[in-house]
Amino acid sequence: MPPEPQQPHKPYDGHESQEGQKRSAGPGPFVRSARPEDDEALGRLDRATWSTLHAVTPRPRPPYTPFFRENSDAGDHLVAVTGDGRVVGYVRLARPTPLASNAHVLQIQGLAVSDEARGMGVGRLLIRAAMAEGRRRGALRLSLRVLGHNAPARKLYESEGFVVEGVQPREFLLDGEFVDDVLMGRSL
Repeated sequence: MPPEPQQPHKPYDGHESQEGQKRSAGPGPFVRSARPEDDEALGRLDRATWSTLHAVTPRPRPPYTPFFRENSDAGDHLVAVTGDGRVVGYVRLARPTPLASNAHVLQIQGLAVSDEARGMGVGRLLIRAAMAEGRRRGALRLSLRVLGHNAPARKLYESEGFVVEGVQPREFLLDGEFVDDVLMGRSL
């Protein structure tokens, strides 16, 4: 049976509880949908957090390409923002394939938290926002890929209900070491 059509995209602003009630942004970071004007801040964040702990692409070098590109726009991203407007994290949420038979699945295709915001629960906030946004869009599953040696990320995902669904052994060669690609997922 084909999945039900997805609801039109209404951006998640991080200010609504599951019951839809507004909450105060408070002193800590909150999550909202990315905007085109976030491009530069997100590009800086992405470059500052680059590491072979989670990246399989080479370190970015100037001239830098725009953060939002043809296959990734602002509508695919949720951003964590401080009360004074600084972007301190993001999560990219997209369909893993364009197939109608896979339309009930969304995938986390990137997550980054600035050094200044580590330990403040921003990663967890972004994951929970991605789950809420996935449900709002009508997804039934959320999946992701994480490098096997990224123990902090794997622990965080597991604490939020993700389970290992497969491992691609020695999928990447990073810094002279072979690294597994771990496939994780959860129902929404």
